[in-house]
Amino acid sequence: MPNNRPKRVKKLKHAAIARIAGRPAKPSPKLPSRSRRVSAEIGEIVRKRAEAEAAIAEARKSHERLREAIDILPQGIVFLDAEGRYILWNKKYAEIYNRSSDLFEPGARLQDTIRVGVERGDYPEAIGREEEWIAERIEKLYHPGKGHEQTLSDGRVILIEERVTGDGGVIGLRVDITELKQREASFRLLFDSNPVPMIVCALDDERILGVNDAAVEHYGYTRAQFEKLTIRRVQAFETEPPWAGNHSSDELTARTWKHVRADGTLIDLAVYSRHLVYNDQPAVLLALMDITERKRAEARLAFMAQHDGLTGLPNRNLLRQHMDEILLHTRRSAEKVAVLVLGLDNFKAVNDTLGHGIGDKLLRGVAKRLRSTLREEDTLARLNSDEFAIVQSGLTRPEDVVFLAKRLLEAIADPYLLDGHSVIIGASIGIAMAPGDGDESEKLLKSADMALSRAKNDSRGTFSFFEAEMDARAQSRRKIELDLRDAIQNDVLRPHYQPLICLSTGRITGFEALVRWPDPERGMISPAEFIPVAEETGLINGLGGLMLRRACADAALWPDDVRVAVNLSPLQFRTGNLFSIVTDALKQSGLPAKRLELEITETLLLEKSGQVLATLHALRALGVRISMDDFGTGYSSLSYLRSFPFDKIKIDQSFVRDLGSHRDAQAIVRSIISLGKGLGVTITAEGVETEAELSCLRAEGCHEGQGFLFSRARPNDEIVRLLQAQSGADSDPPAEMDGDAALVA
Repeated sequence: MPNNRPKRVKKLKHAAIARIAGRPAKPSPKLPSRSRRVSAEIGEIVRKRAEAEAAIAEARKSHERLREAIDILPQGIVFLDAEGRYILWNKKYAEIYNRSSDLFEPGARLQDTIRVGVERGDYPEAIGREEEWIAERIEKLYHPGKGHEQTLSDGRVILIEERVTGDGGVIGLRVDITELKQREASFRLLFDSNPVPMIVCALDDERILGVNDAAVEHYGYTRAQFEKLTIRRVQAFETEPPWAGNHSSDELTARTWKHVRADGTLIDLAVYSRHLVYNDQPAVLLALMDITERKRAEARLAFMAQHDGLTGLPNRNLLRQHMDEILLHTRRSAEKVAVLVLGLDNFKAVNDTLGHGIGDKLLRGVAKRLRSTLREEDTLARLNSDEFAIVQSGLTRPEDVVFLAKRLLEAIADPYLLDGHSVIIGASIGIAMAPGDGDESEKLLKSADMALSRAKNDSRGTFSFFEAEMDARAQSRRKIELDLRDAIQNDVLRPHYQPLICLSTGRITGFEALVRWPDPERGMISPAEFIPVAEETGLINGLGGLMLRRACADAALWPDDVRVAVNLSPLQFRTGNLFSIVTDALKQSGLPAKRLELEITETLLLEKSGQVLATLHALRALGVRISMDDFGTGYSSLSYLRSFPFDKIKIDQSFVRDLGSHRDAQAIVRSIISLGKGLGVTITAEGVETEAELSCLRAEGCHEGQGFLFSRARPNDEIVRLLQAQSGADSDPPAEMDGDAALVA
């Protein structure tokens, strides 16, 4: 501002300052009154001027402080005067309207900048209706209501809030809500198109505010009907909404909710909830996973896990649970509990002859008859393919269970008409009583099962009570199984060899390998004790393979004209690898195939298996000789002789025993020998123990003999010496080495 103040004023000012400072002033000449008035007015003007400048400076500082303050705000701020002219704006406001910020200056009208922006295409919503849009925008400026949104050309969405000040000016707030709108759009897309039913509920009054298409389709309500409901109206039993209470998310998802559809049907749901703001009010989003089918499947699986799929009866697991409950109750009383294990007799024959379809219908028929025979409180379960269990409590004497067993056997014995077939089946029953035979479910079932085994072995179609010695035998059998498994693994078993004697020359033609089990505590364990156990437990495969390899290795060191015979169990054929086991044993030992004989029984051919016959033919083609052991003790031996060309037939020792004194035995042996000669096969008689038996066999023309009359079974080292003695003295019979018997020439 130009400095045009009079110099006199300056002097007066200096004089005043000097007086204020206390310095003495020169006396001034007296002025007329008019001059004094002028001086006073000038002083007042100077004072007011100074105050104004100070106020302007302070205002400028405040303005700068205000600008600095609004510049740090994350929202855009603009101040307009009453005529809509720019007064002040912050950096964020300029950033939001960066395409128009070059027009912003104090005094410029907002309406003008908007119009330029419309012309530039900054506001897509104005295209095609420019003047109308500008008029609406100015109307909102001076008559603001709720905030409104504005879309810019770059896709950003701006929320505008405006307020009119007391002097008619406007304060405007701008918020970039682009990201929020994108999230809302994503939510809307996820919500509307989600295949999972979703419901938005008000947090305060639980009203349903919105639903997606999946919820409309799943529940059967229209959107209008939904919006008249609360969440409790669709809940079947729960009185609280899913978000009520202080529950963890895991607890909520693990819970099953029941809802009611529009048609009244119930559905099971897993509910997931999340708090949000919906249309400017607190709300909860519910995602509703329909688990009705899953719950039904789980129920079916739970039922199947505890019930037999064929008959619907409880299985062993559920039976044990029921038994434990019954036994717990009866421990407090003097009542007895009977456990009956019922096994069908010859059920396998029904399956084999009529098929498994008829067998299944028979099992269902048996289950139905058993159930109708029992009391409501009795427990009936199916244990395995042909065994059922019955548990009856409240008994006071064993005679009561005897009557029950008889009723069950009578009920089962009546014929069954199944698909035009009249099927008759019998049964055997094993009975155990609690607490005498055990006070635990597994112990009682085991005892009843042992009693069933005795009933089947002694006389089918009856019942048997458990006895203590049965358990002792079972424990002994279990010990044999464990010890036998260990003996096979540790190579304890050894083959002993019993000579096969040519009855015309007296020479040894071969040996039958017989397994022996030396035990340090029990001595030599009889094969009659452990072979059945080996066949029942599957150990026969390992045992048979071990004996085959040992026998081939020993025989490979014998003279070339001496053969070795090895017994095969029918179970060894079922594994499917018998041929490779035999070829491996021959290869490893170097024994020629023609020196190996494999002995089978008629039981094997009862199965009429194509695989069995194929294996036998393959072995015979290899050069191995095949013998039928225990001939005459099976069912239809003559038909088997036609099914396979055997190299040897061995007459069972039951026909040889006391042969000299039994004419019927002589006739049978004579027929077998004659049959063998007609077929061109070697005939060997087993169990020759007397001279009379030997004489009869020679007289009938039997080819070979085997038995204690010639020699017991010996270990290999004795066999080697026996063969050496035969080789050295063909004309003189070698003496029995331990004096037990004489080797007959």
